[in-house]
Amino acid sequence: MKHPCFLPGLAAAMLLAAGGASAGDAAHGQVLYKTMCMSCHSIDYNGVGPAHKGVFGRKAGSAAGYAYSPAVKASAIVWNEKTLDQWLAGPEKLIPGQKMGYLVPSAQDRADLIAYLQQESARASSAQAAK
Repeated sequence: MKHPCFLPGLAAAMLLAAGGASAGDAAHGQVLYKTMCMSCHSIDYNGVGPAHKGVFGRKAGSAAGYAYSPAVKASAIVWNEKTLDQWLAGPEKLIPGQKMGYLVPSAQDRADLIAYLQQESARASSAQAAK
């Protein structure tokens, strides 16, 4: 019989070998957000880029009060873990003609940022439900 810790270790090794990131760390994602994203974005308000509050489950190009590119407005993308990962890995590849000129090459950094955005979206939903 195999040792019970063998299978999780094997799964982690296979994930790393395949180039995937481990589960996101929202606390590290918050640090990354502050250093990488906040020059253009905010969780709560539109700036150079749109606000990220409630981004999970939101259709791309639909945050109120932000002037999106026609390409983003016309896309049928709904933001979730997969679409945000694709966006952060290569915005122009996901939506040609968009106007974000920044990408996050590290799969782990993307996972951490997405975990943070997901956490903040959940907080926004909870706050909205409490009203």
